[in-house]
Amino acid sequence: MALSTTQSIWRSGGGDQTRTAYCGSGVMAAQFYIADASVATPTKVLNKVSGQNLILPAGAVVLSVAITDAGAGSVDLNTLGYNSGTATAAAIANGLDVSAIATIGIGATVTGTPTTELAYVTVTIDTSGAGTVGGYLTYFVVDPLVGQQNV
Repeated sequence: MALSTTQSIWRSGGGDQTRTAYCGSGVMAAQFYIADASVATPTKVLNKVSGQNLILPAGAVVLSVAITDAGAGSVDLNTLGYNSGTATAAAIANGLDVSAIATIGIGATVTGTPTTELAYVTVTIDTSGAGTVGGYLTYFVVDPLVGQQNV
């Protein structure tokens, strides 16, 4: 049994010592909490109710947003570069319905666009957002070595 994400990914290569098999990237989940979905200016999203800011790694591609604690209306999930301070509106999701418990995958709402650097997740109101919202972002990090690190 693997003790770390890295070991799990290596083992997914099937014990291939020739680096023939594509190892792949692990899918991860980050818990998030939005204290007020009615904010007009970008506000940093927390990684849990009493936690710190949610920061995604460079190369993160959000696959889905699971709403487990619904508020009202819809919001945009944006990014703010950790070092650059570059804000990108609707970088993660545009018009994300937060009024019901649901999982929304890549498509018209969730963009699937990779982050270019460490990035804060921020939120702004899209249409009459309100209340607290919580859930999970599922994502993977683009593998710059294209699976060649398995040994």
